[in-house]
Amino acid sequence: MAKVILLNGSPKANGCTNAALEEVARTLQADGIETEMIHVGKHDIRGCISCGTCETKGKCVFDDLVNEVNAKLEKADGLVVGSPVYYASPNGTILSFMDRLFYSAQYDMHMKVGAAVVSARRGGNSATFDVLNKYFSISGMPIATSTYWNQVHGFSAEDVKKDLEGLQTMRNLGHNMAFMIKAIADAREKYGMPEVETGSFTSFPDGL
Repeated sequence: MAKVILLNGSPKANGCTNAALEEVARTLQADGIETEMIHVGKHDIRGCISCGTCETKGKCVFDDLVNEVNAKLEKADGLVVGSPVYYASPNGTILSFMDRLFYSAQYDMHMKVGAAVVSARRGGNSATFDVLNKYFSISGMPIATSTYWNQVHGFSAEDVKKDLEGLQTMRNLGHNMAFMIKAIADAREKYGMPEVETGSFTSFPDGL
């Protein structure tokens, strides 16, 4: 069975971000996709120190939740990352986590489906959404979309449950993501995976 990992970047286990992610997870499950929710926001996650250990050992030098999730993501078909808005950006914990998760992964994420989910009381959602989508777009991961930007509004989980359009957006995201995962699996069997060029790494000397 196909599987999607959902990351809750909020420090609150049952807050607004979780309410949105749970709506996505329920829809994925109804469409036959296995899900696993992982609470990242409660952990003390430090940033990448660019030591290069992951390039030789295949995992981050800091042996914490990042390495645990990396092992799971390698076998998964999709990833949803959720974050509350902090100063019109994702919170620091999930940013540090995503930097290390994507940089230390020594396997191909090409054609795993990605999606970002954000929550705010009022503003900053679209800027936060843009930041999280960058991880997918640089990794050859098709980005699942919905009928609006993947966002909910509220100061509490109870508020989010009253955001009917936001919850609708989460359900449509789940349906679209499930469809994409199944379609990619079918296409892989019929056509094989797309060719990916590698090898060119352009750096420009000083003065150009």
